[in-house]
Amino acid sequence: METNNHVLQLRCAPLPVVRIGFIGLGNRGMDTLERYMILDDIEIKALCDLSEDNLRKAQDMLNRHGKPKAREFNGTDSWKALCEWKEIDLVYICTDWNSHPSIAIHAMEWGKHVAVEVPLAMSVEECWAVVNTAEQTRRHCFMLENCCYDPFTLTTLQMARTGALGEINHCEGAYIHDLRERYAADTKHGGYYNNWMAKYSMHFSGNPYPTHGLGPICQLLNIHRGDRLDYLVAMPGNAHTSDDAHLNINNTLIRTVRGISILIQYDVSTPRPYSRMQTTCGTKGFTQKYPIRCIMLDGHDALEGEATESLMKQYEHRLTATIGAEGRQRNVPNEMNYIMDRRLIYCLRNGLPLDIDVYDSAEWSCITELSSISVDRGSQPVSIPDFTRGRWNLIKGFDFAY
Repeated sequence: METNNHVLQLRCAPLPVVRIGFIGLGNRGMDTLERYMILDDIEIKALCDLSEDNLRKAQDMLNRHGKPKAREFNGTDSWKALCEWKEIDLVYICTDWNSHPSIAIHAMEWGKHVAVEVPLAMSVEECWAVVNTAEQTRRHCFMLENCCYDPFTLTTLQMARTGALGEINHCEGAYIHDLRERYAADTKHGGYYNNWMAKYSMHFSGNPYPTHGLGPICQLLNIHRGDRLDYLVAMPGNAHTSDDAHLNINNTLIRTVRGISILIQYDVSTPRPYSRMQTTCGTKGFTQKYPIRCIMLDGHDALEGEATESLMKQYEHRLTATIGAEGRQRNVPNEMNYIMDRRLIYCLRNGLPLDIDVYDSAEWSCITELSSISVDRGSQPVSIPDFTRGRWNLIKGFDFAY
Protein backbone atom coordinates (compact mmCIF):
# COMPACT_ATOMS: atom_id res chain seq x y z
CA MET A 1 0.00 0.00 0.00
CA GLU A 2 1.43 3.37 -1.02
CA THR A 3 0.99 6.65 0.80
CA ASN A 4 1.42 10.28 -0.16
CA ASN A 5 2.67 11.24 3.29
CA HIS A 6 6.46 11.01 3.41
CA VAL A 7 8.37 11.06 6.69
CA LEU A 8 11.54 12.80 5.52
CA GLN A 9 12.88 14.86 8.45
CA LEU A 10 9.98 13.62 10.57
CA ARG A 11 9.41 15.53 13.80
CA CYS A 12 7.26 14.05 16.56
CA ALA A 13 6.09 15.38 19.91
CA PRO A 14 9.00 15.71 22.38
CA LEU A 15 9.26 13.03 25.08
CA PRO A 16 10.63 14.52 28.33
CA VAL A 17 11.31 10.97 29.56
CA VAL A 18 11.66 8.16 27.04
CA ARG A 19 9.94 5.00 28.29
CA ILE A 20 11.57 1.94 26.73
CA GLY A 21 10.60 -1.68 26.26
CA PHE A 22 13.37 -4.11 25.28
CA ILE A 23 12.57 -7.13 23.13
CA GLY A 24 15.36 -9.71 22.96
CA LEU A 25 17.79 -10.10 25.85
CA GLY A 26 20.43 -12.37 24.36
CA ASN A 27 24.03 -11.30 23.74
CA ARG A 28 23.28 -8.02 21.99
CA GLY A 29 20.18 -7.20 24.01
CA MET A 30 21.89 -7.64 27.36
CA ASP A 31 24.88 -5.57 26.26
CA THR A 32 22.50 -2.83 25.14
CA LEU A 33 20.58 -2.89 28.40
CA GLU A 34 23.88 -2.49 30.24
CA ARG A 35 24.70 0.59 28.13
CA TYR A 36 21.35 2.16 28.94
CA MET A 37 21.99 1.96 32.68
CA ILE A 38 24.07 5.15 32.51
CA LEU A 39 21.69 7.22 30.37
CA ASP A 40 19.55 10.00 31.81
CA ASP A 41 15.94 10.87 31.00
CA ILE A 42 14.86 7.30 30.24
CA GLU A 43 12.88 4.60 32.02
CA ILE A 44 13.24 0.88 31.34
CA LYS A 45 9.59 -0.07 31.60
CA ALA A 46 9.44 -3.54 30.05
CA LEU A 47 11.60 -6.55 29.24
CA CYS A 48 10.71 -9.33 26.82
CA ASP A 49 12.50 -12.58 26.02
CA LEU A 50 11.78 -16.25 25.38
CA SER A 51 14.17 -17.20 28.19
CA GLU A 52 13.14 -16.76 31.81
CA ASP A 53 16.82 -16.92 32.72
CA ASN A 54 17.57 -13.92 30.48
CA LEU A 55 14.71 -12.00 32.07
CA ARG A 56 16.09 -12.78 35.52
CA LYS A 57 19.57 -11.58 34.51
CA ALA A 58 18.08 -8.38 33.09
CA GLN A 59 16.10 -7.69 36.27
CA ASP A 60 19.22 -8.33 38.33
CA MET A 61 21.03 -5.74 36.21
CA LEU A 62 18.31 -3.17 36.83
CA ASN A 63 18.48 -3.89 40.54
CA ARG A 64 22.28 -3.55 40.68
CA HIS A 65 22.01 -0.11 39.10
CA GLY A 66 19.24 1.02 41.44
CA LYS A 67 16.54 0.94 38.75
CA PRO A 68 12.91 -0.08 39.34
CA LYS A 69 11.87 -3.56 38.35
CA ALA A 70 10.48 -3.70 34.81
CA ARG A 71 7.33 -5.47 33.69
CA GLU A 72 8.16 -8.87 32.17
CA PHE A 73 6.84 -10.35 28.95
CA ASN A 74 7.72 -14.01 28.42
CA GLY A 75 6.58 -16.37 25.67
CA THR A 76 6.55 -16.78 21.90
CA ASP A 77 4.10 -13.96 21.11
CA SER A 78 4.61 -11.87 24.23
CA TRP A 79 6.38 -9.18 22.20
CA LYS A 80 2.98 -8.21 20.79
CA ALA A 81 1.66 -7.43 24.25
CA LEU A 82 4.73 -5.31 25.00
CA CYS A 83 4.21 -3.31 21.80
CA GLU A 84 0.57 -2.76 22.74
CA TRP A 85 1.26 -1.62 26.32
CA LYS A 86 0.43 2.07 26.70
CA GLU A 87 3.32 2.74 29.11
CA ILE A 88 5.91 2.40 26.32
CA ASP A 89 7.21 5.16 23.99
CA LEU A 90 10.09 3.29 22.32
CA VAL A 91 10.32 -0.40 21.43
CA TYR A 92 13.95 -1.51 21.24
CA ILE A 93 14.38 -4.68 19.13
CA CYS A 94 17.40 -6.96 19.65
CA THR A 95 16.01 -10.21 18.24
CA ASP A 96 17.10 -12.31 15.24
CA TRP A 97 17.14 -10.78 11.73
CA ASN A 98 13.99 -12.43 10.44
CA SER A 99 11.79 -11.11 13.24
CA HIS A 100 12.79 -7.44 12.95
CA PRO A 101 10.19 -6.20 10.44
CA SER A 102 7.15 -7.87 12.00
CA ILE A 103 7.97 -6.50 15.45
CA ALA A 104 8.76 -3.04 14.10
CA ILE A 105 5.51 -2.89 12.13
CA HIS A 106 3.37 -4.02 15.08
CA ALA A 107 5.04 -1.52 17.41
CA MET A 108 4.45 1.41 15.05
CA GLU A 109 0.86 0.35 14.47
CA TRP A 110 0.39 0.68 18.22
CA GLY A 111 1.85 4.19 18.24
CA LYS A 112 5.38 3.34 19.36
CA HIS A 113 8.68 4.59 18.00
CA VAL A 114 11.07 1.81 17.05
CA ALA A 115 14.80 1.23 17.42
CA VAL A 116 15.83 -1.95 15.62
CA GLU A 117 19.13 -3.75 15.39
CA VAL A 118 20.70 -4.19 11.95
CA PRO A 119 19.52 -5.05 9.42
CA LEU A 120 15.97 -3.72 9.38
CA ALA A 121 14.69 -6.54 7.17
CA MET A 122 15.93 -9.32 4.91
CA SER A 123 13.81 -8.66 1.82
CA VAL A 124 12.71 -5.74 -0.34
CA GLU A 125 9.06 -6.56 0.34
CA GLU A 126 9.65 -6.35 4.10
CA CYS A 127 11.52 -3.06 3.70
CA TRP A 128 8.55 -1.60 1.81
CA ALA A 129 6.16 -2.85 4.48
CA VAL A 130 8.12 -1.07 7.22
CA VAL A 131 8.38 2.14 5.16
CA ASN A 132 4.64 2.10 4.45
CA THR A 133 3.85 1.59 8.13
CA ALA A 134 6.16 4.41 9.22
CA GLU A 135 4.50 6.75 6.73
CA GLN A 136 0.98 5.71 7.74
CA THR A 137 1.61 5.92 11.50
CA ARG A 138 4.16 8.77 11.39
CA ARG A 139 6.35 6.99 13.91
CA HIS A 140 10.14 6.89 13.91
CA CYS A 141 11.93 3.73 12.79
CA PHE A 142 15.61 4.04 13.72
CA MET A 143 18.04 1.32 12.65
CA LEU A 144 20.83 0.99 15.20
CA GLU A 145 23.79 1.38 12.87
CA ASN A 146 26.49 2.35 15.35
CA CYS A 147 29.24 2.54 12.70
CA CYS A 148 27.78 5.87 11.57
CA TYR A 149 29.15 7.30 14.83
CA ASP A 150 32.71 5.99 14.52
CA PRO A 151 35.18 8.86 15.15
CA PHE A 152 37.04 8.20 11.89
CA THR A 153 33.75 8.09 9.99
CA LEU A 154 32.67 11.38 11.51
CA THR A 155 36.05 12.93 10.75
CA THR A 156 35.75 11.85 7.11
CA LEU A 157 32.24 13.31 7.01
CA GLN A 158 33.55 16.61 8.38
CA MET A 159 36.40 16.67 5.88
CA ALA A 160 33.98 16.06 3.03
CA ARG A 161 31.62 18.78 4.22
CA THR A 162 34.44 21.34 4.35
CA GLY A 163 35.63 20.41 0.86
CA ALA A 164 38.96 18.95 1.95
CA LEU A 165 38.38 15.76 -0.04
CA GLY A 166 37.06 17.49 -3.15
CA GLU A 167 34.36 15.66 -5.08
CA ILE A 168 33.81 12.12 -3.80
CA ASN A 169 33.94 9.54 -6.60
CA HIS A 170 34.37 6.15 -4.87
CA CYS A 171 33.86 4.61 -1.41
CA GLU A 172 34.46 1.19 0.15
CA GLY A 173 32.96 -0.41 3.23
CA ALA A 174 32.79 -3.89 4.69
CA TYR A 175 31.95 -6.28 7.46
CA ILE A 176 34.98 -8.56 7.70
CA HIS A 177 34.97 -10.45 10.98
CA ASP A 178 36.13 -14.00 11.69
CA LEU A 179 33.01 -15.52 13.27
CA ARG A 180 33.71 -19.18 12.55
CA GLU A 181 33.95 -20.23 16.19
CA ARG A 182 31.01 -18.11 17.26
CA TYR A 183 28.79 -19.56 14.55
CA ALA A 184 29.27 -23.03 16.03
CA ALA A 185 29.18 -22.01 19.70
CA ASP A 186 26.21 -22.41 22.01
CA THR A 187 24.63 -19.41 23.71
CA LYS A 188 26.63 -19.91 26.91
CA HIS A 189 29.82 -19.31 24.95
CA GLY A 190 28.71 -16.32 22.87
CA GLY A 191 26.80 -18.25 20.21
CA TYR A 192 23.52 -17.16 18.66
CA TYR A 193 20.18 -18.48 19.90
CA ASN A 194 19.24 -21.63 18.01
CA ASN A 195 22.19 -20.90 15.65
CA TRP A 196 19.88 -18.60 13.69
CA MET A 197 22.65 -16.65 11.93
CA ALA A 198 24.53 -19.73 10.72
CA LYS A 199 21.32 -21.38 9.53
CA TYR A 200 20.38 -18.30 7.51
CA SER A 201 23.81 -17.97 5.92
CA MET A 202 24.14 -21.63 5.05
CA HIS A 203 22.05 -21.35 1.88
CA PHE A 204 22.60 -17.67 1.10
CA SER A 205 25.13 -16.20 -1.33
CA GLY A 206 24.31 -12.50 -1.00
CA ASN A 207 25.43 -10.05 1.68
CA PRO A 208 23.20 -10.56 4.75
CA TYR A 209 24.90 -7.82 6.76
CA PRO A 210 25.61 -4.81 4.52
CA THR A 211 24.79 -1.90 6.80
CA HIS A 212 28.05 -1.55 8.80
CA GLY A 213 29.92 -0.70 5.64
CA LEU A 214 27.15 0.98 3.69
CA GLY A 215 25.48 3.17 6.33
CA PRO A 216 28.31 5.65 6.89
CA ILE A 217 28.93 5.83 3.14
CA CYS A 218 25.30 6.69 2.42
CA GLN A 219 25.37 9.56 4.91
CA LEU A 220 28.64 10.78 3.39
CA LEU A 221 27.13 10.65 -0.12
CA ASN A 222 23.81 12.27 0.88
CA ILE A 223 21.76 9.26 -0.18
CA HIS A 224 18.09 10.30 -0.56
CA ARG A 225 19.28 13.78 0.25
CA GLY A 226 20.57 14.71 -3.20
CA ASP A 227 21.61 11.32 -4.59
CA ARG A 228 20.27 7.78 -4.43
CA LEU A 229 21.40 4.19 -4.87
CA ASP A 230 20.71 3.18 -8.47
CA TYR A 231 21.79 -0.43 -9.12
CA LEU A 232 24.19 -3.13 -7.94
CA VAL A 233 26.10 -6.17 -9.12
CA ALA A 234 27.20 -8.87 -6.68
CA MET A 235 29.68 -11.73 -6.87
CA PRO A 236 30.02 -14.54 -4.31
CA GLY A 237 33.13 -16.13 -2.92
CA ASN A 238 33.24 -19.62 -1.49
CA ALA A 239 34.04 -20.38 2.14
CA HIS A 240 33.66 -23.31 4.50
CA THR A 241 34.09 -23.53 8.22
CA SER A 242 36.17 -26.29 9.79
CA ASP A 243 33.08 -28.49 10.07
CA ASP A 244 32.32 -27.88 6.37
CA ALA A 245 29.23 -25.74 7.01
CA HIS A 246 28.96 -23.26 4.16
CA LEU A 247 29.35 -19.59 5.04
CA ASN A 248 29.35 -17.03 2.30
CA ILE A 249 31.73 -14.33 1.11
CA ASN A 250 30.21 -11.58 -0.98
CA ASN A 251 31.45 -8.56 -2.93
CA THR A 252 28.82 -6.06 -4.03
CA LEU A 253 29.37 -3.03 -6.27
CA ILE A 254 26.79 -0.25 -6.15
CA ARG A 255 26.42 2.78 -8.41
CA THR A 256 24.52 5.90 -7.44
CA VAL A 257 22.42 8.05 -9.77
CA ARG A 258 25.16 10.69 -9.73
CA GLY A 259 27.75 8.13 -10.81
CA ILE A 260 29.61 7.35 -7.57
CA SER A 261 30.77 3.74 -7.11
CA ILE A 262 30.60 1.86 -3.81
CA LEU A 263 32.22 -1.48 -2.93
CA ILE A 264 30.73 -3.43 -0.03
CA GLN A 265 32.42 -6.63 1.19
CA TYR A 266 31.19 -9.36 3.52
CA ASP A 267 33.38 -12.11 4.98
CA VAL A 268 32.84 -13.88 8.30
CA SER A 269 34.34 -17.17 7.13
CA THR A 270 38.11 -16.66 6.91
CA PRO A 271 40.88 -15.60 9.31
CA ARG A 272 41.13 -12.12 7.81
CA PRO A 273 41.70 -9.37 10.40
CA TYR A 274 38.62 -7.41 11.39
CA SER A 275 37.87 -4.59 8.96
CA ARG A 276 35.10 -2.25 7.89
CA MET A 277 37.47 -0.69 5.32
CA GLN A 278 35.97 2.84 5.59
CA THR A 279 37.66 4.08 2.43
CA THR A 280 36.77 7.37 0.74
CA CYS A 281 38.30 8.57 -2.53
CA GLY A 282 37.86 12.17 -3.60
CA THR A 283 39.39 14.44 -6.21
CA LYS A 284 41.47 16.20 -3.54
CA GLY A 285 41.90 13.60 -0.83
CA PHE A 286 41.73 10.02 0.41
CA THR A 287 40.88 8.51 3.80
CA GLN A 288 40.99 4.90 4.99
CA LYS A 289 40.63 3.48 8.49
CA TYR A 290 41.64 -0.16 7.98
CA PRO A 291 44.13 -1.80 8.27
CA ILE A 292 46.04 1.38 9.25
CA ARG A 293 44.45 4.80 9.52
CA CYS A 294 45.68 6.84 6.60
CA ILE A 295 44.76 10.23 5.16
CA MET A 296 46.22 11.74 2.00
CA LEU A 297 45.46 15.24 0.73
CA ASP A 298 46.61 16.98 -2.44
CA GLY A 299 50.08 18.42 -2.02
CA HIS A 300 50.97 16.21 0.96
CA ASP A 301 52.47 12.78 1.47
CA ALA A 302 50.28 10.06 2.94
CA LEU A 303 49.72 10.79 6.61
CA GLU A 304 49.87 7.98 9.17
CA GLY A 305 50.42 7.71 12.90
CA GLU A 306 50.75 11.02 14.77
CA ALA A 307 50.26 13.05 11.59
CA THR A 308 46.91 11.37 11.00
CA GLU A 309 45.85 11.94 14.60
CA SER A 310 46.74 15.65 14.30
CA LEU A 311 44.68 16.02 11.14
CA MET A 312 41.77 14.14 12.69
CA LYS A 313 41.81 16.60 15.57
CA GLN A 314 41.75 19.46 13.08
CA TYR A 315 38.62 18.02 11.44
CA GLU A 316 37.08 16.57 14.59
CA HIS A 317 33.31 16.32 14.27
CA ARG A 318 31.07 18.02 16.78
CA LEU A 319 29.64 14.71 18.00
CA THR A 320 33.09 13.28 18.65
CA ALA A 321 34.24 16.45 20.40
CA THR A 322 31.22 16.58 22.71
CA ILE A 323 29.37 13.29 23.27
CA GLY A 324 32.38 11.19 22.31
CA ALA A 325 34.61 13.07 24.73
CA GLU A 326 32.00 12.65 27.44
CA GLY A 327 31.95 8.91 26.77
CA ARG A 328 35.72 8.68 27.02
CA GLN A 329 35.64 10.53 30.34
CA ARG A 330 33.09 7.99 31.56
CA ASN A 331 35.27 5.11 30.31
CA VAL A 332 32.53 3.64 28.16
CA PRO A 333 33.72 0.51 26.31
CA ASN A 334 32.47 1.64 22.89
CA GLU A 335 32.36 5.29 21.87
CA MET A 336 30.25 4.60 18.76
CA ASN A 337 27.50 3.00 20.82
CA TYR A 338 27.56 5.77 23.39
CA ILE A 339 27.13 8.51 20.78
CA MET A 340 24.38 6.53 19.04
CA ASP A 341 22.48 5.96 22.30
CA ARG A 342 22.77 9.56 23.41
CA ARG A 343 21.75 10.90 19.99
CA LEU A 344 18.67 8.68 19.81
CA ILE A 345 17.41 9.78 23.22
CA TYR A 346 18.35 13.43 22.61
CA CYS A 347 16.37 13.59 19.36
CA LEU A 348 13.33 11.85 20.84
CA ARG A 349 13.34 14.13 23.87
CA ASN A 350 13.59 17.26 21.73
CA GLY A 351 11.22 16.27 18.94
CA LEU A 352 13.98 16.31 16.32
CA PRO A 353 14.40 14.23 13.15
CA LEU A 354 16.48 11.13 13.85
CA ASP A 355 19.96 10.68 12.37
CA ILE A 356 18.87 7.47 10.62
CA ASP A 357 15.33 7.48 9.24
CA VAL A 358 13.17 4.68 7.89
CA TYR A 359 14.33 5.33 4.32
CA ASP A 360 17.97 4.91 5.38
CA SER A 361 17.01 1.72 7.19
CA ALA A 362 15.29 0.30 4.11
CA GLU A 363 17.91 1.46 1.56
CA TRP A 364 20.81 -0.04 3.47
CA SER A 365 18.99 -3.28 4.35
CA CYS A 366 17.49 -4.10 0.95
CA ILE A 367 21.00 -4.83 -0.34
CA THR A 368 20.68 -8.21 1.41
CA GLU A 369 18.08 -9.62 -0.97
CA LEU A 370 19.21 -7.65 -4.03
CA SER A 371 22.80 -8.89 -3.74
CA SER A 372 21.47 -12.45 -3.60
CA ILE A 373 19.32 -11.87 -6.70
CA SER A 374 22.35 -10.55 -8.58
CA VAL A 375 24.39 -13.61 -7.59
CA ASP A 376 21.61 -15.97 -8.68
CA ARG A 377 21.51 -14.21 -12.08
CA GLY A 378 25.23 -14.62 -12.68
CA SER A 379 26.18 -11.23 -11.25
CA GLN A 380 23.82 -9.27 -13.49
CA PRO A 381 22.88 -5.68 -12.52
CA VAL A 382 19.84 -5.33 -10.24
CA SER A 383 17.96 -2.06 -9.71
CA ILE A 384 17.67 -0.65 -6.18
CA PRO A 385 14.23 0.70 -5.21
CA ASP A 386 13.67 4.36 -4.41
CA PHE A 387 11.91 4.07 -1.07
CA THR A 388 11.25 7.84 -1.04
CA ARG A 389 9.08 7.48 -4.16
CA GLY A 390 10.86 10.19 -6.12
CA ARG A 391 11.63 12.51 -3.20
CA TRP A 392 15.34 11.62 -3.01
CA ASN A 393 16.34 15.13 -4.14
CA LEU A 394 13.94 17.00 -1.88
CA ILE A 395 16.49 17.45 0.96
CA LYS A 396 19.87 18.97 0.10
CA GLY A 397 22.55 17.12 2.03
CA PHE A 398 22.73 15.00 5.17
CA ASP A 399 23.29 16.61 8.56
CA PHE A 400 22.60 15.90 12.22
CA ALA A 401 19.72 17.81 13.79
CA TYR A 402 20.40 19.86 16.93
